[in-house]
Amino acid sequence: MEPWLHVSMVGREAEPGEWVLLCYRLPREPSTPRIALWRRLRRLGVAQVGDGLVALPADARTREQLEWAAEQVLESGGAAGVWLARPGTVAQERSLASGMAASRAVEYVALAEAARQAGPGTGRDRARAVVRLRRQWREITRRDFFPPPERDLSAEALLTLAELQTPAAASLTGFGEVRR
Repeated sequence: MEPWLHVSMVGREAEPGEWVLLCYRLPREPSTPRIALWRRLRRLGVAQVGDGLVALPADARTREQLEWAAEQVLESGGAAGVWLARPGTVAQERSLASGMAASRAVEYVALAEAARQAGPGTGRDRARAVVRLRRQWREITRRDFFPPPERDLSAEALLTLAELQTPAAASLTGFGEVRR
């Protein structure tokens, strides 16, 4: 069973979980608020449900984040509302989750490639790369609600890069959840 599905105690059938949605509309001009909102939503890792409608799996943190985004929209002269909802079918929820996982997979692959490219560099360049890539990895994992296999692959690439620096540095990388 997929980790994001919940089991109904009555029918023993999988049913969709709760999601928090942000429905918003911003004026076209000036474009700065639209760009700022788009960047914020991208950092949160939202699923784009439709034009002006995004979703995240519901928990206290995601609800608060989308409430702040709604306030940002209102302050910019737009309209916004935050909703709690369940997809109508398990297939709809799987589609949202799969799309979110695929987006994170692309980010993890790019990060792993950057780690591999940093390997041949000088010790100082590798040290900088480890710090930069570790920060990027943490940013991605914060918005990774449905971890794809590429997560472990990118963590392995970062661990390998850290071990090239010094074996002791590998223990300081923060990738303890990587399976070896």
